Amino acid sequence: MKEIWIVDDDEEMGHAVSLMLRLLDCHTKHFLNSRAAAQALLAGGRPELMILDINMPEVSGLDMLEFLRRRREWKDMPIIMLSSEAADVMVEKALQLGADGYVMKPVTIEELEKVMSQAFYNHIKK
Repeated sequence: MKEIWIVDDDEEMGHAVSLMLRLLDCHTKHFLNSRAAAQALLAGGRPELMILDINMPEVSGLDMLEFLRRRREWKDMPIIMLSSEAADVMVEKALQLGADGYVMKPVTIEELEKVMSQAFYNHIKK
């Protein structure tokens, strides 16, 4: 069972994504902000994949992505960005910073499964 961390300040969205992931036989943890997720990582936690909302107060998902990619211990962790922003500029920035995928809210279980499979496949090839 894969452990997936969801970082999203929207409790309802985090809960919905968590339910979808459980249907895909994943164990989930939901964090309401990037700082809480970073603290869990620094305390020794390590998900097999992280889903980051882009628009969060204080520390955005893009800032968290950049932080993770600069650290040796997390730079190879699969990360998927989740957002209501469809702007090509935002998608391109997330991918340039090292995101393995990008899904739009509201996400479907099929989209989530597809982007997760691709993210895991990309990291197996590395």
